[in-house]
Amino acid sequence: MTADETLDLTGLKCPLPALLAKRAVTRSAHGTIVEVIADDPLAHIDVPHMCRREGFEIVETRRDGDTTHFWLRAS
Repeated sequence: MTADETLDLTGLKCPLPALLAKRAVTRSAHGTIVEVIADDPLAHIDVPHMCRREGFEIVETRRDGDTTHFWLRAS
């Protein structure tokens, strides 16, 4: 998956990954793909929950060990 913007949030703990992902996607132009990288154990729950609440599309999610990659589309 190719992203227009990458947001590396490794090392940040809940709720910062979801909050910063929301800010990045909200500022992006319609249709922009933002890759969010997080290693917080709760990010795989918090980020999708935030996307459902805000109406953002999760294009793809991939786990790589302790790290989760989310590709989110701005709407």
